[in-house]
Amino acid sequence: MAPMGIRLSPLGVAVFCLLGLGVIYHLYAGVISNRIAAFKQGKSVDLRELLAVSVEAAVQGGREVKRIRDENNLEEKSKGKTKEGASEKLTLGDLNSHRKMFYLIKNTFPYLQVNSEEHDNQGEQETAVWNRVIPSDIQQKVPSSTEVPADSVTVWIDPLDATQEYTENLRQYVTTMVCVAVNGEPVIGVIHKPFTGYTAWAMVGAGGNVEARASYNEKAPQVIVSRSHAGKVKEFIGSALGNDTVIIPAGGAGYKVLALLDPTDEKYDKADVYIHITFIKKWDICAGNAILKALGGHMTTLKGEEIDYRGSEANNGGLLASIHMDHNLLVERLDKERG
Repeated sequence: MAPMGIRLSPLGVAVFCLLGLGVIYHLYAGVISNRIAAFKQGKSVDLRELLAVSVEAAVQGGREVKRIRDENNLEEKSKGKTKEGASEKLTLGDLNSHRKMFYLIKNTFPYLQVNSEEHDNQGEQETAVWNRVIPSDIQQKVPSSTEVPADSVTVWIDPLDATQEYTENLRQYVTTMVCVAVNGEPVIGVIHKPFTGYTAWAMVGAGGNVEARASYNEKAPQVIVSRSHAGKVKEFIGSALGNDTVIIPAGGAGYKVLALLDPTDEKYDKADVYIHITFIKKWDICAGNAILKALGGHMTTLKGEEIDYRGSEANNGGLLASIHMDHNLLVERLDKERG
């Protein structure tokens, strides 16, 4: 019953309800339209569209990463210990980037499997949506659509690669990454550097906006490795690849893959090989694997096995990445040293 002296007009109630519906539609119109489009598409997905939304997701996540770091509002926590006993960091940059990236993809392609390093415990769905515009550089490289079954696709996102370095304000190592795998094989990779605005992307069979360097040194390679494992790796690599091998410690799997390619600035590390000797998660490596594969390179376990990007999030076989080098020979030399 209305308060004494106040009469509710049916017309007024109707207008109020319409205004409420208008506000809800304004907030969620993009989500609703994308869901309708997804329904019409059925159970297939266009890889060119997925490439475009992956680039947008990495960029939007990167904006959050940069904003939180610039405001020095990290709210740093520990998720626990890694298998090597190091503290695994979690920041507000990780979480905010996750929300932007995860929901942008899920709101556009709600039926896809999206695996993220982080999880959202806030219970509020992000309303970010893709505008369904294919950027001109993607149109040039990928002029036509390619449809694949939706249930064959797994999307891997890393909302903030190199969190440890992020907390230390070593910004050059930080990236956001998206990878699309089809039947376990990486086909789309995006690596975005939030603090420079640079985005590398590639699609197997179409190439990308990044290239390999003109030459690589096989006789005395420069090997890029994790900062936290540099000491353990140095002796192993020296024995396997030669005493002239140069070890480059660096943070972030995305950064290490970019170091194998044509550098984007003079300060960027240049490496011939990327090696990781311990356990590593698939969201750390899938995007780089796709980019290398699109450019004729390789990323395998240390035994030379291809990595399947379905199922478990873990890759337990270490990592060997190279481009325009004899990858099989590298595997043989490393395997011989491992005994």
